[in-house]
Amino acid sequence: MIDTTVAEEIAGDARAKANVVRLAAAQALTGANSAVIFATGSIVGAMLAPDISLATVPLSMYVVGLAAGTLPTGAISRAYGRRVAFIIGTGCGVLTGLLGAFAILHGSFPLFCCATFLGGLYGAVSQSYRFAAADGASAEYRPKAVSWVMAGGVFAGVLGPQLVQWTMDIWPPYLFAFSFVVQAIVALVAMAVLSGIDAPKPALSDLHGGRPLFEIVRQPRFIAAALCGVIAYPMMNLVMTSAPLAMKMCGLSVSDSNFGIQWHIVAMYGPSFFTGSLIARFGARRIVATGLLLEAVAATIGLSGITAMHFWATLIVLGVGWNFGFVGASALVLETHRPQERNKVQAFNDFLVFGMMAVGSFSSGQLLANYGWSAVNMVVYPPVLVGLAVLMLASFARRRARLQTVDQIPDPSI
Repeated sequence: MIDTTVAEEIAGDARAKANVVRLAAAQALTGANSAVIFATGSIVGAMLAPDISLATVPLSMYVVGLAAGTLPTGAISRAYGRRVAFIIGTGCGVLTGLLGAFAILHGSFPLFCCATFLGGLYGAVSQSYRFAAADGASAEYRPKAVSWVMAGGVFAGVLGPQLVQWTMDIWPPYLFAFSFVVQAIVALVAMAVLSGIDAPKPALSDLHGGRPLFEIVRQPRFIAAALCGVIAYPMMNLVMTSAPLAMKMCGLSVSDSNFGIQWHIVAMYGPSFFTGSLIARFGARRIVATGLLLEAVAATIGLSGITAMHFWATLIVLGVGWNFGFVGASALVLETHRPQERNKVQAFNDFLVFGMMAVGSFSSGQLLANYGWSAVNMVVYPPVLVGLAVLMLASFARRRARLQTVDQIPDPSI
């Protein structure tokens, strides 16, 4: 029995490692698509919107798409397999690029918002890449699989902003129009990469097995994991989406904001080469706490000045903080469910994260337009403190549960 279990773990890890390569490549390509939206969304919004306070609405629509796509992604993955969900997602990515270019060429703000919404649906599917990498893997390899797939985003940090830089002026006076055409091509390449993923349709027994979702999400471990994800990602998104427009308002160039977004994305995904090992060594909770603290440090840097260097440093530290916080929270989620429960639990977790992002994202434009860049950074502190407090309470509850379990074990000397 032990030999069979070991053999299954070895086979599962071998399959997971093969998938990790494709998923990491897809993460890079998908990340390049989202980088185009984040680098251009608020600037195009400012050009097309009837009022400057609506400039970040396209980015908010992207986040709404992220939230709206999470539960359908889980349902499709559960019924038809992850590969089908991935192909549908990349199809949305192609439509994002084509509609985005069309909207810019025709000066349509509503159409551009529709394009970024489709980009959000694509992004929602891509969020499941990290969980797909862990399917069938051993408990020891899962954090590393998640981390390595996220590492693919490093190349997105280089490819996406450079794609914008190279293509933004090709169709004058339609700034960024050709960038979105190239984005559609990149999504087609991602579709080809993901078509080779080894992700079979789930067994019939998995469709109806497992505990009720409400029972799973009541666990203190899940509450802590989801809440930390809800804090780490939306706080990063709030600052990141505001930064390009804030830099423009401070007199900095588009090239300056492209450079900042590029290194922000590299900082988001670069630590993934070792985040999994850090989680294995120090535990997911400590890594999450470190990530939240780094996001607070980024906000402090943002408050200290408005030069290009201040913006760049803010975005870089913010990216590293997001990586530790989000990858660590994802690893915590993997500890809360059984294999047959994975799709519904993972989709619900992402729905919470991106649903909260959608709520916060709509306020970012108003916050920046009415109160300035300093207010955007000040908002980061209270949620970070809440996240750290919840992590402490969850750790205390877990230690207490372990002590109670030890106390209930009969003493063999009696």
